[in-house]
Amino acid sequence: MKYSFLLFLFFFGIVSAQNKEYNSEDLSITPLIDGTLIVPTTAEKLPLAIIIGGSGPTDRNGNQQMMENNSLKFLAEGLYGNNIASFRYDKRIVKQMKKRTIDEKNIRFGDFIDDAAAVLNYFKNDERFSKIYIIGHSQGSLIGMIAAQNGADGFVSIAGVGQEIDDVIIDQLGKQAPGLVENARDSFDDLLANGVAYNYSPGLASIFRKEIQPFVYTWMQYNPKNEIAKLQIPVLIINGDKDIQVQISEAEILKNAKPDAEYEIIPNMNHIFKKIEGNDLENSKSYNIYNLPVMPELINSISDFIKK
Repeated sequence: MKYSFLLFLFFFGIVSAQNKEYNSEDLSITPLIDGTLIVPTTAEKLPLAIIIGGSGPTDRNGNQQMMENNSLKFLAEGLYGNNIASFRYDKRIVKQMKKRTIDEKNIRFGDFIDDAAAVLNYFKNDERFSKIYIIGHSQGSLIGMIAAQNGADGFVSIAGVGQEIDDVIIDQLGKQAPGLVENARDSFDDLLANGVAYNYSPGLASIFRKEIQPFVYTWMQYNPKNEIAKLQIPVLIINGDKDIQVQISEAEILKNAKPDAEYEIIPNMNHIFKKIEGNDLENSKSYNIYNLPVMPELINSISDFIKK
């Protein structure tokens, strides 16, 4: 059932391995943020792209437990081929899960913003790089657009939502589990007003269970429309028309909030940048095909934007 699949993607997973065929360096930015920097060999200064992954414990390659698709790894390597350096990193909860130090009730959305800001600050004075761009995917779009307000030279949103997260989930439920919509709306309203929700349906436990309510509550405090409008730097908004998680309408909301942004809908691209010409089953299966390349149209669009 697609509803269950989306909620799984929303909240669960773990780290996977990477290969090192490129001029790469593993870096620890903070005690919780580890990542990989790849820099094309050249005497010239190059632009650097900081790549921020989506929701759940997503690793630097875009992978989670039982979902190895290497989407972010292939994105970074594609940019490398166009003389663009990149740094991609494991979300903090990847390391916390590996060390068994994770405490869900203490996770806040702002933690991820702080992590992205720390990465940006780490590279600001690196003389190898001419400019720094932030690329945010899915949840990473909101994280990235907030972090980018602190000195990035450009921002790319891939499959980012334009609505607040409670409205996004309500829209998903309306299409996939309409019987849960009223209870979900009431629970979100309770959470926003009181900081806690008690009377939620068991079918919504993956969103409202007690341990993650503080995280969801802090996520609800950020409105992507407002945050992207604050950016005074070049912005590129991208979505695929085969994305079963984030609808094109979300990209349209971001574009309306930031009218001077560049905007592109890539035909046949799904949420993890893969080409899909079949049905939703093919789409879902692509999340666990480790060697399926990302679409070159995505690489080219981002490269052209960064090199302007």
